[in-house]
Amino acid sequence: MRARAHRAGLAALGEAPLDDVPRYVRDLDLAVLKGIAAFLGTALPPDAPRTAGQVADVLEAASRHRWIPGHWLAALADESLVKREPGARYRGLRRFRRSELAEVRETLDRARDGLGYPEALTRYLLDSLRLLPGLLRDKVSAQSLLFPGGEFGTAAAAYRDNLVNAYLNAAAVEAVRVLEVKGRVLELGAGTGALTADLLPVLDGHVTDYLFTDLSPFFLDAARTRFTGHPFLRPRVVDFDQDLAAQCGPDPFDLVVAVNAAHNASHVGTLLGHVRELLAPGGALLLVETCHEHHQSLTSMPFLLSARPGGSRPERRDGRAGTGRTYLTRREWLAALGTAGLAPLLDLPHPDHPLAAFSQHLFVAAREP
Repeated sequence: MRARAHRAGLAALGEAPLDDVPRYVRDLDLAVLKGIAAFLGTALPPDAPRTAGQVADVLEAASRHRWIPGHWLAALADESLVKREPGARYRGLRRFRRSELAEVRETLDRARDGLGYPEALTRYLLDSLRLLPGLLRDKVSAQSLLFPGGEFGTAAAAYRDNLVNAYLNAAAVEAVRVLEVKGRVLELGAGTGALTADLLPVLDGHVTDYLFTDLSPFFLDAARTRFTGHPFLRPRVVDFDQDLAAQCGPDPFDLVVAVNAAHNASHVGTLLGHVRELLAPGGALLLVETCHEHHQSLTSMPFLLSARPGGSRPERRDGRAGTGRTYLTRREWLAALGTAGLAPLLDLPHPDHPLAAFSQHLFVAAREP
């Protein structure tokens, strides 16, 4: 399976050069992080050291977003763009010259192009940086930037139309072909259906039911319109932090799919255990997961991970508890799959491959007896 899936993934990239991918990923990360540093350096008076809470006060961050400036400052300190002092205080923010800001934009656009993203990603990242004050104050929503006018084009630019997602989607489709999936399929946290669109033609005529689930009716309504040509697809609201069997029915599934969704579980091990219980004998789980938080996501993902208005941030109860981490590492996913009784069959790309710099991985694991 591994060789076939890897070849299919590379074939989807054509002649795209890959050797410079790690450099471009790094350049894109630093360009976005410098954009955040420039925003903070302009918004805050210079010199005086501040705690993350004091920075949130000066920026008038909404209560549910107050944690985000501290998250940014920690990333800036890790890259030596600010100095972390005793007492969790930060010093060294400065104003960026216009020439430096122009260089940031040029680097961002060059890296974006080298990684196969369309121009829409540049616009999205620059808009996100420009609107950071409104995002922090809850005057602008991250969802409105990612889905302007309810359209999926910007989200596709960020999460589908690029080298790594083209590779992973093609590899995932080939893995499903090898598995010869029949019967029922469940997709958890399906969102925009970035992989669903590629899987459905392969599954058509072989599966009886494709349960397309998400917490948001917005995505389910879009799926009803987008996938009308596949009558075996059924959208349904499902919260995978709750009892899955009660929500999805007692009949087993031959394949469970989760694309950049499973990390949202409060306890990944518990989720994987529930998935195993849902799988038929010989059934498989297909995961696509981000395994490292890149700086390029810091203008968007933290806002999407904040508490809902009036609520509190979801508590992590697994190995991430108390750390502020969103993602599991590749090794942690492989260990969690094994512990849950799911035997890993596929893990792509290989850690030494240039595409691994994106820190997105495809895992396929089969239910053990």
